[in-house]
Amino acid sequence: MDFSQHLLSILIWLPIVGGAALIAIGDDNDAMSPRAGLMRIVALLVAVATFLFSVGLYIGFDNATSGMQFIEKQPWVGSLNVFYSLGVDGISAPLILLTTFITPLVVIAGWNTITNRPAQYFAAFLILEGLMVGVFSALDALLFYVFWEAMLIPMFLIIGVWGGKRRVYATLKFFLYTFLGSVLMLVAFIYLYGQTGSFDLFGFMAAPLTLTAQKLIFIAFLLAFAVKVPMWPVHTWLPDAHVEAPTGGSVILAAIMLKMGGYGFVRLSLPIVPDGSEYFANMMIALSLIAVVYIGFVALMQKDMKKLIAYSSIAHMGFVTLGFFILWSVSGNAGAGLGMTGGMVQMISHGLISGAMFLCVGVLYDRMHSREIADYGGVANTMPVFAAFMVLFAMANAGLPGTSGFVGEFMVIIASFKANFWYAFLAATTLILGAAYTLWMVKRVVYGEVANDNVAELTDLNAREFIVLAILAGSVLLVGLWPAPLVDMMNATIDQLIQQVGQSKL
Repeated sequence: MDFSQHLLSILIWLPIVGGAALIAIGDDNDAMSPRAGLMRIVALLVAVATFLFSVGLYIGFDNATSGMQFIEKQPWVGSLNVFYSLGVDGISAPLILLTTFITPLVVIAGWNTITNRPAQYFAAFLILEGLMVGVFSALDALLFYVFWEAMLIPMFLIIGVWGGKRRVYATLKFFLYTFLGSVLMLVAFIYLYGQTGSFDLFGFMAAPLTLTAQKLIFIAFLLAFAVKVPMWPVHTWLPDAHVEAPTGGSVILAAIMLKMGGYGFVRLSLPIVPDGSEYFANMMIALSLIAVVYIGFVALMQKDMKKLIAYSSIAHMGFVTLGFFILWSVSGNAGAGLGMTGGMVQMISHGLISGAMFLCVGVLYDRMHSREIADYGGVANTMPVFAAFMVLFAMANAGLPGTSGFVGEFMVIIASFKANFWYAFLAATTLILGAAYTLWMVKRVVYGEVANDNVAELTDLNAREFIVLAILAGSVLLVGLWPAPLVDMMNATIDQLIQQVGQSKL
């Protein structure tokens, strides 16, 4: 069997089948029993195997090609001309690698901390991983929609079953926001199917559309993707979901699921309705800058560590949409490419940093069962190794040069400057606000005198926690110091996308 011909199917179905197997075998009532231990080992082996297969995606990827690679296409619903069609390019491949990289770390992070139905917990993450890879690799709109909606179910269960005290409220809010936003996307797909006779995404991109049709389709896509990013003002579900989700749920939500919105804009909105995207570009830039500035001030007011990091995520994702929609405000492909590449790098970087930040909060929560900043102080005195990691991730979150947080933000700010001085000025305020709210949290949690007896009794990282944070720290530094492999992977696809978007359908 030639694995390269079916690599994407393996990356989708291996974790889904592994998760289904864990559910079928069932849980042991005793979370510390040998059977429960075996479930954890199986979950980790499946997650690691999926990551190792995804490395083949990177090794076999041709950076010089702008088109789709690793293509698979089989008839699915013949009467509707629907295909099981998969492929990746320089935009989707890095996001798949991020997904398969983060999932094993989430399994390791929840190793001993999840005592209620551990097999079902890990199964939910494995199934979610496969569905997320499906979103990033689907080339048929109906297949894309099935994966897009299906991935809500495992996350709904992760928050609803293993979440905090207000988990039912948070998970219903998460589900309703994301599901209702996506319904109009299906309506847009059905309209485009009527125009082209198939659900092929490339057929959608080639379809001639009037400006009115493009505007309406863009709005339909916007409601689906803006909720996922999430953009202001449809962001209010995210802080609740993060606060109530277990640590692993917060990591996947921030590191990967938020990227679905940004991916949707570059995979669907920009190439399918270029004139509609241009028409609404100034509005998108305004909403992005509001997220960067206003949400930055909101983050400053937070007293809960998870809420602070959640609002920080909204502000940082504002850079992503700014980089994408500044396309029409800059002269020349170089500036447009800089903004687009910066937005993509920011997505990968934010996935690593936000995931690491939520894991750091999880380490503290496992020990003290509190996320309130006021309950901490002087953690560095009792947990020096943990403190070093947390400070590194906080600096990366603030955009320190040498970390991945700097690369994408710097590219977007430079592209913004080419477009409009005030865009760049407002975008650059995140360098001040990001440092302010992140370092404010670190100062009160990590430094100073030991705040109370609970902090005095804290123990430093165990081997499992150290491994997870060390891997993420190495990744944040690697992308920050040597972003070339990541950028080279994207360049050809982004250049081709800019040319495609520049061709009006009118």
